[in-house]
Amino acid sequence: MSSVEPVLEKPRSGLETGGRGDQSVRLISARPSLRQKLIELWRYRQLLLGLIRREIKVKYKDSILGFLWSMLNPALTLGVYYFVFQIVLKNGIPYFAFFLMSGLLVWNLFQAAVPGGTGAIVGNAGIIKKVSFPREILPLASVGTALVFFFFQSIVLAIFLVAFNYSIDPAYIPAVLLALVTLLVFTSALAIFLSAINVYLRDVAHLIELVLLAWFWGTPIVYPYELIAAHLHRFAILYDFLNPITPIVLTFQRAFYNKISPNTPTGVLHILPPGVDMGWYIYSLLGILIVSIGLFFVALVVFGRLEGNFAEEL
Repeated sequence: MSSVEPVLEKPRSGLETGGRGDQSVRLISARPSLRQKLIELWRYRQLLLGLIRREIKVKYKDSILGFLWSMLNPALTLGVYYFVFQIVLKNGIPYFAFFLMSGLLVWNLFQAAVPGGTGAIVGNAGIIKKVSFPREILPLASVGTALVFFFFQSIVLAIFLVAFNYSIDPAYIPAVLLALVTLLVFTSALAIFLSAINVYLRDVAHLIELVLLAWFWGTPIVYPYELIAAHLHRFAILYDFLNPITPIVLTFQRAFYNKISPNTPTGVLHILPPGVDMGWYIYSLLGILIVSIGLFFVALVVFGRLEGNFAEEL
């Protein structure tokens, strides 16, 4: 039995209780420490991988194209956004398709993982009631599934980059890896926390959809970072930490879009933060990563305090 489950102690005989014949049943709390929770999650890593494989298979069950849909979807999305913002609205950003896809890689992972993780406990009520395992694995499986699709979408971007002979900045690839780790930790923290809250407040699943819609337009994915920074001035750094997705998106754009201040018909356009080096990206990401690790531990604590009544609430 997993250590996260309460344990019923068997009644003892009169000889075992010194002749008192105590036949009562005591409920022993088994709330594990953070260290024990992390050990349990590691022990059940094969279950996590199995749940990820199951979600992917279910998504494309009886589909002829199968995994190709995960590549066609971002390709079509890229084409639609390119047509709207580059041809119809003429936003003036050179090579807008690569700028857009660099940011969408981050956002698509985040947008898929958070709502999926929020509904993970409620959506798997049957398993919760029958099988003993660390429940945190369910929202983490949603994050893992989103990560798999992230790699498929990265292939789409790579194909476009090669097809158009577009130059990236390979020096920033290590920063991209750090950004991806930061994104996964931050997203996992939100998924675990929201999945527990959603068991008791089902409106959370609907609320998060509205929050993500506003969050998307508050992140420089379809417009340059300059449009926000120019209005915030010295408070721009505060915006970066209030919206932790922004430095992650900027890192991907710096590596794959690789144009800081290109010349446009209307003059120089600062698409990415000008006058900063790799250190700015690394320190920004490290700051968010540290905060995200703290949020992850907080999420585990909150989840542990709330999971005791999951079966009754479900």
